[in-house]
Amino acid sequence: MKKQNAARRIGFATAVLAAVFAAPAHPMDDQVFVNSSAIKWGAAPPTLPKGAKLTVLYGDPGKPGPFTMRLATPANYKIAPHWHSQTENLTIISGTLYLGMGDKLVAKEARALRAGGYHYLPAKAHHYAFSKAPTVIQIAGDGPFDINYLNPKDDPAAAKK
Repeated sequence: MKKQNAARRIGFATAVLAAVFAAPAHPMDDQVFVNSSAIKWGAAPPTLPKGAKLTVLYGDPGKPGPFTMRLATPANYKIAPHWHSQTENLTIISGTLYLGMGDKLVAKEARALRAGGYHYLPAKAHHYAFSKAPTVIQIAGDGPFDINYLNPKDDPAAAKK
């Protein structure tokens, strides 16, 4: 299990590097100002379903320390039940994110978080998410960021092997 989690972190960190290089580079101790027109999006890492875009606004999600990133999902995007090793702070920038807690994706039990909405998610909380329309989510926390699917068959990265 530890080997698998380490491999996921390394895979996520590698995939995030592409987004980091697309984003403005900022030393960790500098202030950061980013206007939406300056954001450069890249493909989300292979640990997420295809179709999403990602940008890193601050830090390195693949390493220990604070980070802020944004995930842009297309309409009808689903992330299967999973958990993260670290806490997660979500703010909806645009659109609506449907977030549910538990081991199975049950659409009718998910809560709608609209633009401006916020959700704090404790580490290791089992949850799932989906969007019906294009949605942008800001994710902040302390790295390393990982995603651990409850059902290994739901892991898009595993399906590519």
